[in-house]
Amino acid sequence: MIEHMETIDEFLAHRTADVEEAVRTAAADEIMPRFRQLAAHEVDEKSGPHDLVTDADRKAEEYLTEVLGKLLPGSVVVGEEAVHANPMTYEALQGEAPVWIVDPVDGTRQFVHGDPGFCTLVALAQGGVVLASWTYAPVRDQLAVAVRGRGALLDGVPLRAGSPAAGRDLEVATSHPYYTTDEQKRALLGLRTAGVAPRPCGSAGLEYLAVARGELDATAFSWEAAWDHAAGILLVEEAGGVHLTLAEEPFRITGGNTLPFTAARDVATARRVLELLSGGV
Repeated sequence: MIEHMETIDEFLAHRTADVEEAVRTAAADEIMPRFRQLAAHEVDEKSGPHDLVTDADRKAEEYLTEVLGKLLPGSVVVGEEAVHANPMTYEALQGEAPVWIVDPVDGTRQFVHGDPGFCTLVALAQGGVVLASWTYAPVRDQLAVAVRGRGALLDGVPLRAGSPAAGRDLEVATSHPYYTTDEQKRALLGLRTAGVAPRPCGSAGLEYLAVARGELDATAFSWEAAWDHAAGILLVEEAGGVHLTLAEEPFRITGGNTLPFTAARDVATARRVLELLSGGV
């Protein structure tokens, strides 16, 4: 295990630019040529009409799976589309090998409708700990990179989440109703109160980036798929923010979290969101 960790430390010290190149290439070659150019046969439903997959998702994930595995020998890849095809793939998050967690198009619904609010998410984790993450918004050509203990950058500029300004409503991005159980819906209703301005979330990765930039005060999410959250929770952490579940514990990418959970610009905001979510249960 120590040998693995030393290898990863060395990788993160010298090879993050290689991951950035892989992410940019996947977007340039497989995603952007299909943006606003999708034919009907290139879009499919998975679990329902709100859960879509496109040829861009599949092709970009195939490319990243091949390249990332070669960049770090001994690592494995957990990608959203691979897990849909074979749910057992998700169990790699519980193992000891380094794991690449990939969401090739986070915000597929937006992508399908020609909305630029989507991104590509890659995170590197081991033993349930997220060590590095890459969030790339190809339409904006914005890349956020976070490395545990080394901070977060957006296009090379340090990110600081800061604290919300006093005297204004907290803006909170929340799960859409079709992602939630009845109990979670009741919890989210707790945010409909004076001093809070909840709204449905878009791409989870871009909402996390907004928190890390200090443009959004918090999230309140009710699902725990690692590919949606791994990159973003590290980005928020390294920008000075926090993430907490309804049990007041940090969110775990390996699952078993008490939901909903929040990622917020600071501890006070996170605890305020949890207080309101608890009151709604």
